[in-house]
Amino acid sequence: MDLFTCLHVLISLVGIFSGFVVVFGMIGDRPLPGWTATFLSTTVATSVTGFMFPVHHFMPSHAVGTVSLIVLTFTLLARYKFDLAGAWRRTYAVTAVIALYLNVFVLVVQAFLKIPALHALAPNGKEPPFAAAQGTVLIVFVALGIAAARKFRAPPELS
Repeated sequence: MDLFTCLHVLISLVGIFSGFVVVFGMIGDRPLPGWTATFLSTTVATSVTGFMFPVHHFMPSHAVGTVSLIVLTFTLLARYKFDLAGAWRRTYAVTAVIALYLNVFVLVVQAFLKIPALHALAPNGKEPPFAAAQGTVLIVFVALGIAAARKFRAPPELS
């Protein structure tokens, strides 16, 4: 792995870890501003650096990165421009969970590509073990999104 790839992976892993902290903070109705800033900045950086790999055509990873940046635009607006007021609180919770899901989705794809034992189970990324893993991840994130949207009531002080 070259230095740029290592940096991209490190940023992604920090984004995923901090994203889980933020999501469970929302479920516990704790805004965690420092963790939130880390999650959002590293998740934006993950998507942006994903476009910097030397490729000559649009790839599925570019589609995921584009969707992620669009979702993150709403997350950032909800949190930092609209201060989670009114419907922006739920918008923030849902889009933050979607942004984290997209990073974990890519993590699972990369795990099946790079980890020999997983790659042997799904060499084309279309086999049942891959589908089961991604389906499980999706179900978990739908549940996390619902919980975060229902339980997060952070304003007025945004501790």
